[in-house]
Amino acid sequence: MEERHRSSSGSKWIAAVASIWIQCSCGASYAFGIYSPVLKSSQEYDQSTLDTVSVFKDIGANAGILSGLLYSAVCNSGSPRRGPWLVHLAGALQCFIGYFFIWLAVVGTIPRPPVPVMSLFMFIAAHAQTFFNTANVVTVVQNFPDYSGTVVGIMKGFLGLSGAILIQVSQTLFNNNPRAFILMLSLLPTLTSLLLMCLVRVHQTPPGNDERHLNKFLIISLIAATYLLSLRLLEDIFIFPQWVLILTFVVLFVLLFSPLGIAVEAQKESSWGTTNATTPLLNEPEKLAAGNFMDVKEVPTDTIKRKGSSMPQAVEEINLLQAMGTINFWLLFVAMVCGMGSGLATINNISQIGESLGYTTLQRSTLVSLWSIWNFLGRLGAGYLSDIFLLRRGCPRPVFIVLTLAAMTAGHITIASGFPLNLYVGSLVVGICYGSQWSLMPTITKEIFGVLHMGTIFNTIAIASPVGSYLLSVRVIGYIYDKEASGTGNSCYGTKCFMLSYFILASVSLFGCLVSLALLIRTRRFYSQALLR
Repeated sequence: MEERHRSSSGSKWIAAVASIWIQCSCGASYAFGIYSPVLKSSQEYDQSTLDTVSVFKDIGANAGILSGLLYSAVCNSGSPRRGPWLVHLAGALQCFIGYFFIWLAVVGTIPRPPVPVMSLFMFIAAHAQTFFNTANVVTVVQNFPDYSGTVVGIMKGFLGLSGAILIQVSQTLFNNNPRAFILMLSLLPTLTSLLLMCLVRVHQTPPGNDERHLNKFLIISLIAATYLLSLRLLEDIFIFPQWVLILTFVVLFVLLFSPLGIAVEAQKESSWGTTNATTPLLNEPEKLAAGNFMDVKEVPTDTIKRKGSSMPQAVEEINLLQAMGTINFWLLFVAMVCGMGSGLATINNISQIGESLGYTTLQRSTLVSLWSIWNFLGRLGAGYLSDIFLLRRGCPRPVFIVLTLAAMTAGHITIASGFPLNLYVGSLVVGICYGSQWSLMPTITKEIFGVLHMGTIFNTIAIASPVGSYLLSVRVIGYIYDKEASGTGNSCYGTKCFMLSYFILASVSLFGCLVSLALLIRTRRFYSQALLR
């Protein structure tokens, strides 16, 4: 019995590492800018048509209601150990089918599909991401309930960083061939999830020294992001020979493999602590004398030093329909339409913006890779900092939604201005803010509405991202771009192509800032009371 407890106590760390590795491979939707030019040229799309296809990618990558329902149905029905791998399996099948048929269309193996059919392929491919993400995020939140902001930041951060990781793999193995890149997207996430999905499980265990080990995950992720950032900047200046590319790839692989060492250390520590950190009978002499061992509960001594759960907890667990009947749900949804929607519209069009402003192909590829890094930093930083400010200063988490939307407004104005290197500055600001919202939204959802139906509710709110992307990317950016286009291949050049669009996006972000301010006012009392409980 003791050995079984030791194994279970440590395996939540193995589950966390497996989730990190799956997240590192499944963020293909953030690398759309790498293969969108070859998709556009091979299928003879104009900008509005390409944006329409990209919107179906956004819908697939963010409309995770089915993944949330599947997770809740299986994991809340008495089979928590079976649930996550079933969700991963469903994601793996969709990932392979979607991207494989896109690749067949791009290389000409199958006849050029109509736009609705290509949109369906893109939807299926991207929809896989919601299954991977739901299984990993909800599982890790249940395994580390006292550090929900931090662990959501870690999971969402590695998902955001995966775009840069996939680009680095493609550059090393396929010399930036966009057709080979699409084929890789159909195989790598599929195989990774199939190999690791059985390790991702829920383990309800007493908290130990979780914060210290989670901070090590944070440090490794920051080192990996810094390393990728340095590589992308150096590759803009120097042309690396193949052996250097292979060496840099090996270093990246070692960095991504290093969380396993932390998991092993945490498992050894928890195994040792099982026999030393509990005092099962010392406070129950009457039961000991009576021989009534069954009623005695092990009480971790660690709970003497810290609260059992410092995070705000929902007053009651409510389901999706009940949540949709509240004003807070819709305030958060509208704020995400403005923030996530404008951020997603930016990454979908970043290659075309760079082309219109005279950026080289390598610079545009670098911008896509850098976006993944900024996205990662936003997700990681917002989760970690919001935990610190909430627990130490009582600062409600929606404050960070307000701040990120205000900063995003400035980022859109920077992109609209068109000054030299504006995309580097503007994409940095917008990317960090966009990533922050992806970390903050699921955590706020869990705190306001509870963890039982968290997967379904936050995936429903995530539909705000493709809704906003469609309105802003197709109806605003694509429409204005095609009106201004006069070059060959439906291309547009100059600041006029996107200036008006991004002033509109800035106005939308400012409106979202006001909406999130209303959410902050409505939830301030909840957070103050929850922290006192």
